[in-house]
Amino acid sequence: MRVHIASDHAGFELKSQVVSHLSACGFEVVDHGAPAYDPDDDYPTMCIACGEATVADPGSLGIVIGGSGNGEQIAANKVTGVRAALAWNDDTASLAREHNNANVVSIGARMHSVEDALHLIDIFLDTPFSQGERHERRIALVSAYEIDREASSL
Repeated sequence: MRVHIASDHAGFELKSQVVSHLSACGFEVVDHGAPAYDPDDDYPTMCIACGEATVADPGSLGIVIGGSGNGEQIAANKVTGVRAALAWNDDTASLAREHNNANVVSIGARMHSVEDALHLIDIFLDTPFSQGERHERRIALVSAYEIDREASSL
């Protein structure tokens, strides 16, 4: 599976650890930046690029990393078709996939040890969508709103 990843300066060190970990696990990782540590960089650029790439690459998943993960999740969710979820414990990581079919996970590098962050990412990547009727119905409602909003802005 291909995994798209992005971070700002706050997540830069964790991102390199995640890339190494996922590569060792056999994932194909595509890095959307930041390409180098820059304390003044802006997370939306990288997170939006990661979200766009994830949506354009069926079957792939995405990871965005920042200090708290909040802004990164918000930025990724501005991309049509992205369902980004902030994971902070085992349940939020697994339910994001199982119930919401999230395609991007957001991790706060300042909120977790490297080991805990890798654990949450592993849970997210390893958990399949349940394909439950009620979950599919709810996702369809969100997608319909997204499509209607875009159509009305034309």
